[in-house]
Amino acid sequence: MELWSAPVALVGSGEYLPSMLEIERSLLEGRPSRYVQLATAAVPDGPETLAKWHRLGREQAERLSVEQIILPVESRDDAFDPAVVELVKGAGLVYLSGGHPGFLADTLRDTPLWNAILDEFRAGTPLAGCSAGAMVMAQWVPTLRHPRAGGTEGLSLLPHLRVIPHFDAFLARLPDVATRFLVDTESDVTVVGVDEETALVGGPTRFEVRGRASAWIIRRDGREEFPAGSILEVPA
Repeated sequence: MELWSAPVALVGSGEYLPSMLEIERSLLEGRPSRYVQLATAAVPDGPETLAKWHRLGREQAERLSVEQIILPVESRDDAFDPAVVELVKGAGLVYLSGGHPGFLADTLRDTPLWNAILDEFRAGTPLAGCSAGAMVMAQWVPTLRHPRAGGTEGLSLLPHLRVIPHFDAFLARLPDVATRFLVDTESDVTVVGVDEETALVGGPTRFEVRGRASAWIIRRDGREEFPAGSILEVPA
């Protein structure tokens, strides 16, 4: 697995909120003050929801004293638009926010925009994904209800992981969610849960747990907790 010059942040929830300000600030530290935001995962929820994420992103950028750069991507065609691709260049942080992971993965996969994001990442720009944005980093994105029958190919930045965001909330509402994410996983895929307002920062195999709660490694025989401040390591 290639060495990375910038971290990935896999966030359980809380993108653009004051509670996650310091994590986002640390990702931008020493880098260009251009905060590139992609809210495409919210498109299926309608224009009002999309506008809400753009507003929250603007408010967070103002707290950070950086420039908000919105990537206006509502369809796969938009991800082929050279003008949109150009907006990624010189980013200090690229952030994929939450919503519908399948729609996000299908919109970005094998497009000039995703390739441009990867180019910036490999050149040293951190890449963050929250909720749906974290899930699509994996090789496969299962649905919550029927992982065996549903799901879509992810973006495969972290093919050795499968990410469950909102993990603490899911345990309360859907106690078997961890089992659902284990369906059809290969032996070399690690399932990780990330609690709300919590992030795994690092990669590709070593992550620091940051935020208010914990991250978890999920196995068929149980789960292992990694509280904030600890290091979570996974096999490649």
